[in-house]
Amino acid sequence: MLAGRSVLRRPRQLFQQLYQVYIGAFPLALVTGLALGVVIWMHLHGVLQRSGPGYTRLLPEYLALAVVLEFAPLAAGLIVAGRSGASLGAELSSMRLTEQTDALEALGLSPLHYLVAPRVWACMLVLPLLTLIIAALAIAGSYAAECLGGAMSWPEYWNACLSHLRLGDLISATLKTVVFGFLIGVSGCYAGLHAQPGTEGVGRAATKGVVLSIFLVVLSDVILVRVIQLFG
Repeated sequence: MLAGRSVLRRPRQLFQQLYQVYIGAFPLALVTGLALGVVIWMHLHGVLQRSGPGYTRLLPEYLALAVVLEFAPLAAGLIVAGRSGASLGAELSSMRLTEQTDALEALGLSPLHYLVAPRVWACMLVLPLLTLIIAALAIAGSYAAECLGGAMSWPEYWNACLSHLRLGDLISATLKTVVFGFLIGVSGCYAGLHAQPGTEGVGRAATKGVVLSIFLVVLSDVILVRVIQLFG
């Protein structure tokens, strides 16, 4: 709560972190979203075509559910974990190495509020947006594949995508990425602030930030999916 208030007192610092996380992850999200849509379409189209010609009409429904419920949130989490987990670990370990964190404490400022909180909040706010972007691009990419190898028009394809997709599914799948963002921000900052002294500690902190972030994202995804199923 205190960390949230401290961030609101320094909105410029928060916006700077939001920009860095979003701009750094957007190119990967763009490529990942389009590639996911095309690849999933090719897999499903081949499987459903073997079942019978009429089964390919079910492809948009299955693809939209798979993308929205799992592929888009997990892809966004892994992209931010891979990029921001490393950058947070390296950045904060460099600050610790150059005694910038000690200088903040000497000035009476908490590194937790001044350095960690804006970065954690940035990850939490950017991840849902990236999830929606990846999901939209995946559906667009899948329709591009449909235009080349299928027979459905865009209105038919879009309506089929929405036929079994509920608003609650979209909200719950997107909101779970807020937890991903929290875990990525905390683990990356933890790796940086607890890095070993010396220049080698910076590289190890970056590696530790990535590994720990990815591990927590995958583990929390399994837990959150089960929780959503129980209370959804």
